[in-house]
Amino acid sequence: MALGWAIISTGRHPEVKIAPAIAAAANGELVAVYSRDMGRAQAFAEQHGAQAAYDDLDSLLADSRVDAAFISSPNSIHARHGIAAALAGKHLMVEKPMTTTLEDAVALVKACQENGVKLGVGFELRHHPGHMFVREHISSGALGKINLANAQWGFGVRGEDTPAPRTGLREWWGQPGLIGGAAAMMGTGVHAVDLLRFLLGQEVVEVSAVTDGQTDFSPLETMAATTLRFDGGTLATVCCGRSLPDSLNDFTLYGTHGRASGRATLWEAQQGRVSVDSDSLNQTETYPSRFLGNFISQMEQFAHAVEEDENPAATGIDGLRVVEITLAMIQSAREGRTVKVSPATIS
Repeated sequence: MALGWAIISTGRHPEVKIAPAIAAAANGELVAVYSRDMGRAQAFAEQHGAQAAYDDLDSLLADSRVDAAFISSPNSIHARHGIAAALAGKHLMVEKPMTTTLEDAVALVKACQENGVKLGVGFELRHHPGHMFVREHISSGALGKINLANAQWGFGVRGEDTPAPRTGLREWWGQPGLIGGAAAMMGTGVHAVDLLRFLLGQEVVEVSAVTDGQTDFSPLETMAATTLRFDGGTLATVCCGRSLPDSLNDFTLYGTHGRASGRATLWEAQQGRVSVDSDSLNQTETYPSRFLGNFISQMEQFAHAVEEDENPAATGIDGLRVVEITLAMIQSAREGRTVKVSPATIS
């Protein structure tokens, strides 16, 4: 049985990636679309073959054909839309960041637990086959103890001194309250952070961030460099931004018995490769450009998790942990100090 999807809030990301990924997935179909603007909802539904368009969220959530909702609304209202879906008995996947406050993250996780629905988060980098390959060999001990890791994901245009406004995105991306107090970190930084969590199997306990924003004059950054301390002893750096025209969008991990690296795997529109060079393994894998590959795998795995009562690849707890880290990054950049990360508990 195909999982019946609804998309809550139309926009560039669901238009270019999520709706096409649902259509290409072997076990899903787009049933309904919600937008506050009925004309926009109808146009999106017609373009992507959805069966219904709604400008009233309650009506969409009452549609019995909808099994799960993909939430791509402005970051600050993810929790409100997600809790409404959970109360209606719908499984849900939330675009990153899961929420913009710790209170909202905890409330969303609890709502899904109490209503018996799955909660997944859109960290599609977990589905790249090269990342799964590296994670497997780290878990097996092929690299020994990982002492240092780094990840970078950025964009830019050569000769452009100041990044131009991002085209094709809603105006809320420029509003600190709606996006969550950070721009580059919310756009790509959170992906790099979660990728390191996924590869290492460790949690972040300390953060120090330097940005060109988080001030009264410039509340949203275009560049960020962050140092992370993981609970397993690994130190890491994460760099992201929109003034990196030649970024390779890569990662490297250095262990006591070897090294693993990925080149151009954080942006799947590029051909990428990963390598493991250790005492026990020397292997390089290459991957062709697969623009929707990670997203198709993400939607298929979530549908499988619903069908088999398993966990999504990135759970609500993963989303909660990254919210905690992101809030610490923002605080560190604003206050110019290192910030400890204490995991919240779900009572």
